[in-house]
Amino acid sequence: MLPYLQLIRPKHWSKNLFIFIPVFFSGHAFDLKLYPSLLLGLLSFCMIASAVYILNDFNDRETDRQHPTKKTRPLASGEANVIVSMICMAALAGGALWISWHLNTSYFLLLVTYFLINIAYTLHLKNIPILDIFIVASGFLFRIYSGGILANVYVSHWLAIMVFLLSLFLALAKRRDDLVIRENNQIMRKSSRNYNLEFINACLSAFSGIITVAYIMYTISPEVTDRLGTNWLFATTIFVVAGLMRYLQITFVEGKSGSPTTVLYQDKFILITLLGWLLSFYLIIYTR
Repeated sequence: MLPYLQLIRPKHWSKNLFIFIPVFFSGHAFDLKLYPSLLLGLLSFCMIASAVYILNDFNDRETDRQHPTKKTRPLASGEANVIVSMICMAALAGGALWISWHLNTSYFLLLVTYFLINIAYTLHLKNIPILDIFIVASGFLFRIYSGGILANVYVSHWLAIMVFLLSLFLALAKRRDDLVIRENNQIMRKSSRNYNLEFINACLSAFSGIITVAYIMYTISPEVTDRLGTNWLFATTIFVVAGLMRYLQITFVEGKSGSPTTVLYQDKFILITLLGWLLSFYLIIYTR
């Protein structure tokens, strides 16, 4: 069973916690009646995301066998049976859509759209440079808007902009890792052949500044401060800047950008800044 557990990539389910972001930022994090729908939404998003991972691994299994780390993936290594894997994918996708249909029609349509876009991404669109990064980043927008629909809370335009920019930043960092692999004369994804380190480094530097400014604008926006009843959100900016600086240090100095999920789990500094940001936001919004 271990190869099939690895196939659905449970460690990547942490990305789906973005579903809870709208309710946290809205100031309704302790409204317990919202959580049954949100938890079922989290379950269904984990299932549909895992179905996408299986399809991606199936489609890339030949090239993955020539990749230094991806060659150990269950389908690339042959540890997982192809037919059984496809059955798992269908079951996960079908189960996710069934749950979403019974939760909320709008959420169901959002999940179907997410699934179709990712099928197109896996089969062809990921080979189109720049578009591939935008599609990856859009997945996080699907998550936060799903959370907004399920909790029936407003998703601020500033919040959507920040999430999208941060997602683009992380996707670019992952592409940079592919370029480092190319420099070592190893196989890489097709779209990454249309990037180079100079371009990626310039984009990362630009986006880090844009994200910082966007976050500051969010924290001092009259719409946000009036809705949340506080003018102190700007104080949380220190954690955002520190987290971005650390990620840039990991990427440029240590050369370990890789998977953002792996970095999140393994880097103590980023974990501390994330927890500090969550705690400070909680204290400002919920204890005033």
